[in-house]
Amino acid sequence: MPRGVAQLPGHPARQFGFTLVELIIVMVVIGVLGAVAAPRFFQRQGFDAVTYADQVRSVIRYGQKLAIAQNRNVFVRLDGASVALCYDAPGTCAQRVQPASGTNSGSSATLQRCGNATAWACEGVPAGLSITAHPNFFFDPSGEPFLAAGGSLPTQTVAVTGDGLNHNVIVTTQTGYVY
Repeated sequence: MPRGVAQLPGHPARQFGFTLVELIIVMVVIGVLGAVAAPRFFQRQGFDAVTYADQVRSVIRYGQKLAIAQNRNVFVRLDGASVALCYDAPGTCAQRVQPASGTNSGSSATLQRCGNATAWACEGVPAGLSITAHPNFFFDPSGEPFLAAGGSLPTQTVAVTGDGLNHNVIVTTQTGYVY
């Protein structure tokens, strides 16, 4: 045995390293993990769906807070291609609400679906995702949601899909709580 090399207990002095069977088993395990995990790791739709649901939730919450802070109606436009905030009827959206940070995400989907406007509280649906279009509604100065066509807003669920799951944003009746 060479100097400085310790002998392992229960093994002859010349046996070091891995056997061929051990190496093949490790390669098979790595191959299986790679085949299962790699496609999920590189698929962006799951990440995009969660991110966009969070953006929708934030835009709607901001609309409610703005209605209370400014003591005026703030309309939420859900047209299936974007979510946006306006001070006037959502069909025209001539009086646009500025985003809290001064600019929206500026993504290509947002620029395309929000009329190339970055200084507007509007977020477009990314490619590969879809959002359920609900009746447009508004928050009154007390933060309570109402249908744009009139009447109290029943609890609304806005679903973002595209990765096989529903990522829900819920607006409750009367309180307007968004979660």
